[in-house]
Amino acid sequence: MTSKGSASAKRALDLGLTLIAMPLALPLMAIVALWVKLDSPGPVFFRQQRTGRSGRVFRIHKFRTMHVHQAGTGSLVTAAGDARITRAGRWLRQSKLDELAQLIDVLKGDMSLVGPRPEVPHYMAMYPEDVRARILSVRPGITDRAAIEFRDEERLLAASDDPEATYVQQIMPIKQGYYLSYVEHHTVLGDLRIMFDTIKKLINTRASNRD
Repeated sequence: MTSKGSASAKRALDLGLTLIAMPLALPLMAIVALWVKLDSPGPVFFRQQRTGRSGRVFRIHKFRTMHVHQAGTGSLVTAAGDARITRAGRWLRQSKLDELAQLIDVLKGDMSLVGPRPEVPHYMAMYPEDVRARILSVRPGITDRAAIEFRDEERLLAASDDPEATYVQQIMPIKQGYYLSYVEHHTVLGDLRIMFDTIKKLINTRASNRD
């Protein structure tokens, strides 16, 4: 579990790095917001309930990547090629720029830069009670080891006849292991390493897609 001192240091790191990044992030966020707005009718942001620290439900921010009349319909998991995804949304999801809006959630204190990815309550309720309590002892994050390892999760789900069953039965148990390991062993230096590895993974993925 997280001590009070380490939690304070982690929060200070979140705020410090987010505020430093904002002068660069805000112009990019403005461009993404304009693209989303011009590409299809609807709001710039997609808001969805997620389970946060201590089980408190909050509404996460993402740049909208689905047609507004379809965003709340169908499966809770999204596979590559999903017909609900907009033209802009396909690129935003591939580049993970839709997640950039979660800097708002970091500033609000609902999320951390690094931590277990926040699940929708439906899926979080599937974890055993003791496991759920340990995972929810820290703020959820924009990135973590599971997010790095499952960078191509949507493609994996697209190859399945039942994407939701694949997510619950195959992907969730692996993510659970990553989440529990993070809760037990995370440090400020470890968070910095995960951020660095996330950026490196995104750059490498873009390079391989161009090839």
